[in-house]
Amino acid sequence: MKPTQNRQQALFGRFSADLPPGTLEWIGLRPARREPVQAVSETYAIADLGLEGDRRCQGTPGSARQVTIINAEHIEVVEKLLKREAIAPELLRRNLVIRGVNLHALRHQQFRIGDAVFLATAQCHPCSRMDEVLGLGGQAAMLGHGGLCAKILKSGKIRVGDKVVCLLEGVRLPE
Repeated sequence: MKPTQNRQQALFGRFSADLPPGTLEWIGLRPARREPVQAVSETYAIADLGLEGDRRCQGTPGSARQVTIINAEHIEVVEKLLKREAIAPELLRRNLVIRGVNLHALRHQQFRIGDAVFLATAQCHPCSRMDEVLGLGGQAAMLGHGGLCAKILKSGKIRVGDKVVCLLEGVRLPE
């Protein structure tokens, strides 16, 4: 781990003990680039690769963008900004939707969902496709609300309804 990553992990780690668990509300798999996202109730997270059935799983092992995660609460903010009643998660092309925990407080932290362990790496900035799927202003509305990218450190089954739990010092896995 780079020294700057250690400092960032320590900074965000100060809040870890106070984070309530969240809940995994939705799982989406992208079978290929620009193909429709498929909602599933469970999948297998494969360490260093991605989610089974998702196109990222066939990419470069060790990528920092194996999984993309967004807060349900941030989707609700984007709905309000765009004056839309509802936005289907598959339109946003993220893999996981969680609720009840501040996703940004998990940045640079390890967390468990189901049997798998993840490391939140970087912000997942919105791309120009958001204007295509959400309408003009979609990309701008998503700024700051696009979620995070994550790596999978430990393989395991994840299911809708699983708890999202930040791992505290002493139970974290080596990176």
